[in-house]
Amino acid sequence: MITAHLPSGYVLARLSRSPEPMVFWACILGAVFPDFDLLFFYFVDDRAFHHHRYWVHAPGLWLMILALVTPLALRLPYPLKPAVFWFMGAWFMHLCLDSIVGSIMWLWPVSDRFFQLATVQPTHSHFILSFMAHWSFALEIAIWLAAAIMYLKRRRA
Repeated sequence: MITAHLPSGYVLARLSRSPEPMVFWACILGAVFPDFDLLFFYFVDDRAFHHHRYWVHAPGLWLMILALVTPLALRLPYPLKPAVFWFMGAWFMHLCLDSIVGSIMWLWPVSDRFFQLATVQPTHSHFILSFMAHWSFALEIAIWLAAAIMYLKRRRA
Protein backbone atom coordinates (compact mmCIF):
# COMPACT_ATOMS: atom_id res chain seq x y z
CA MET A 1 0.00 0.00 0.00
CA ILE A 2 1.22 3.44 -0.87
CA THR A 3 -1.77 5.70 -0.28
CA ALA A 4 -4.52 3.70 1.45
CA HIS A 5 -3.32 3.51 5.06
CA LEU A 6 -4.94 6.76 6.14
CA PRO A 7 -8.34 6.04 4.54
CA SER A 8 -8.20 2.47 5.88
CA GLY A 9 -7.91 3.98 9.37
CA TYR A 10 -10.96 6.11 8.63
CA VAL A 11 -12.91 3.04 7.46
CA LEU A 12 -11.88 1.13 10.60
CA ALA A 13 -12.89 4.06 12.82
CA ARG A 14 -16.32 4.24 11.22
CA LEU A 15 -16.76 0.46 11.41
CA SER A 16 -15.97 0.65 15.14
CA ARG A 17 -19.20 2.64 15.54
CA SER A 18 -17.67 4.26 18.59
CA PRO A 19 -18.97 7.74 19.39
CA GLU A 20 -15.66 8.54 21.11
CA PRO A 21 -13.35 10.94 19.25
CA MET A 22 -10.41 9.26 20.98
CA VAL A 23 -11.27 5.93 19.31
CA PHE A 24 -11.59 7.67 15.94
CA TRP A 25 -8.14 9.25 16.27
CA ALA A 26 -6.63 6.03 17.62
CA CYS A 27 -7.74 4.25 14.43
CA ILE A 28 -6.38 7.02 12.21
CA LEU A 29 -3.03 7.21 14.02
CA GLY A 30 -2.64 3.45 14.34
CA ALA A 31 -3.23 2.99 10.62
CA VAL A 32 -0.35 5.31 9.71
CA PHE A 33 1.89 4.80 12.77
CA PRO A 34 4.21 2.18 11.22
CA ASP A 35 5.12 4.53 8.38
CA PHE A 36 6.52 7.12 10.77
CA ASP A 37 9.65 5.00 10.44
CA LEU A 38 10.10 6.70 7.06
CA LEU A 39 11.37 9.77 8.92
CA PHE A 40 14.15 7.68 10.42
CA PHE A 41 14.65 5.89 7.09
CA TYR A 42 15.24 9.12 5.16
CA PHE A 43 16.74 11.48 7.74
CA VAL A 44 18.81 9.22 10.00
CA ASP A 45 19.63 5.96 8.22
CA ASP A 46 20.04 7.54 4.78
CA ARG A 47 17.96 4.70 3.27
CA ALA A 48 20.51 2.09 4.38
CA PHE A 49 17.93 -0.72 4.35
CA HIS A 50 14.23 -1.24 3.64
CA HIS A 51 12.03 0.57 6.13
CA HIS A 52 9.94 -2.60 6.63
CA ARG A 53 12.90 -3.94 8.63
CA TYR A 54 12.24 -1.42 11.41
CA TRP A 55 10.51 -2.60 14.57
CA VAL A 56 7.17 -0.94 13.71
CA HIS A 57 6.79 -3.26 10.72
CA ALA A 58 7.59 -6.48 12.64
CA PRO A 59 4.42 -8.36 13.62
CA GLY A 60 6.36 -10.37 16.22
CA LEU A 61 7.34 -7.20 18.01
CA TRP A 62 3.80 -5.83 17.59
CA LEU A 63 2.56 -8.98 19.33
CA MET A 64 5.07 -8.53 22.16
CA ILE A 65 4.01 -4.90 22.62
CA LEU A 66 0.35 -5.95 22.59
CA ALA A 67 1.11 -8.53 25.31
CA LEU A 68 2.82 -5.87 27.43
CA VAL A 69 0.23 -3.17 26.82
CA THR A 70 -2.89 -5.29 27.37
CA PRO A 71 -2.63 -5.68 31.17
CA LEU A 72 -1.93 -1.95 31.50
CA ALA A 73 -4.64 -0.94 29.06
CA LEU A 74 -7.25 -3.01 30.90
CA ARG A 75 -6.74 -0.76 33.92
CA LEU A 76 -7.26 2.44 31.94
CA PRO A 77 -10.51 4.38 32.22
CA TYR A 78 -12.99 4.72 29.39
CA PRO A 79 -12.39 5.95 26.61
CA LEU A 80 -8.63 5.37 26.88
CA LYS A 81 -9.04 1.61 27.16
CA PRO A 82 -10.84 1.05 23.83
CA ALA A 83 -8.64 3.65 22.14
CA VAL A 84 -5.51 1.64 22.97
CA PHE A 85 -6.97 -1.54 21.50
CA TRP A 86 -8.30 0.21 18.38
CA PHE A 87 -4.86 1.77 17.88
CA MET A 88 -3.23 -1.67 18.11
CA GLY A 89 -5.84 -3.09 15.72
CA ALA A 90 -5.22 -0.32 13.19
CA TRP A 91 -1.47 -0.91 13.48
CA PHE A 92 -2.03 -4.61 12.75
CA MET A 93 -4.28 -3.70 9.81
CA HIS A 94 -1.41 -1.61 8.41
CA LEU A 95 0.87 -4.67 8.54
CA CYS A 96 -1.75 -6.79 6.78
CA LEU A 97 -2.23 -4.21 4.03
CA ASP A 98 1.54 -3.93 3.59
CA SER A 99 1.65 -7.70 3.13
CA ILE A 100 -0.24 -7.50 -0.13
CA VAL A 101 2.68 -6.13 -2.16
CA GLY A 102 4.93 -4.53 0.44
CA SER A 103 6.61 -7.45 2.21
CA ILE A 104 6.49 -8.00 5.96
CA MET A 105 8.64 -10.20 8.22
CA TRP A 106 5.76 -12.35 9.53
CA LEU A 107 8.04 -14.93 11.15
CA TRP A 108 10.33 -12.49 12.99
CA PRO A 109 12.16 -13.16 15.38
CA VAL A 110 12.45 -16.75 14.10
CA SER A 111 13.20 -15.55 10.57
CA ASP A 112 13.81 -12.17 8.96
CA ARG A 113 12.42 -13.39 5.63
CA PHE A 114 9.92 -11.07 3.94
CA PHE A 115 6.47 -12.30 2.89
CA GLN A 116 4.03 -10.67 0.48
CA LEU A 117 1.03 -11.79 -1.50
CA ALA A 118 2.30 -10.42 -4.83
CA THR A 119 5.33 -8.65 -6.24
CA VAL A 120 5.13 -5.43 -8.23
CA GLN A 121 7.47 -5.79 -11.17
CA PRO A 122 9.34 -2.66 -12.32
CA THR A 123 7.34 -2.24 -15.52
CA HIS A 124 7.62 1.55 -15.70
CA SER A 125 10.31 4.19 -15.33
CA HIS A 126 9.30 5.03 -11.75
CA PHE A 127 8.24 2.60 -9.01
CA ILE A 128 5.06 4.58 -8.30
CA LEU A 129 3.95 4.18 -11.92
CA SER A 130 4.61 0.43 -11.63
CA PHE A 131 2.46 0.32 -8.48
CA MET A 132 -0.33 2.25 -10.17
CA ALA A 133 -0.33 -0.20 -13.09
CA HIS A 134 -0.46 -3.23 -10.77
CA TRP A 135 -3.77 -4.95 -9.89
CA SER A 136 -3.22 -4.19 -6.19
CA PHE A 137 -3.72 -0.49 -6.84
CA ALA A 138 -7.40 -1.26 -7.47
CA LEU A 139 -7.59 -2.32 -3.81
CA GLU A 140 -6.14 1.06 -2.79
CA ILE A 141 -8.76 2.81 -4.90
CA ALA A 142 -11.49 0.64 -3.33
CA ILE A 143 -10.34 1.62 0.18
CA TRP A 144 -10.35 5.31 -0.81
CA LEU A 145 -13.84 4.91 -2.31
CA ALA A 146 -15.14 3.15 0.81
CA ALA A 147 -13.76 5.96 2.99
CA ALA A 148 -15.25 8.62 0.71
CA ILE A 149 -18.67 6.95 0.68
CA MET A 150 -18.64 6.60 4.48
CA TYR A 151 -17.62 10.23 4.84
CA LEU A 152 -20.30 11.49 2.47
CA LYS A 153 -23.02 9.36 4.11
CA ARG A 154 -21.99 10.68 7.50
CA ARG A 155 -22.12 14.30 6.30
CA ARG A 156 -25.59 13.83 4.84
CA ALA A 157 -26.95 12.27 8.02
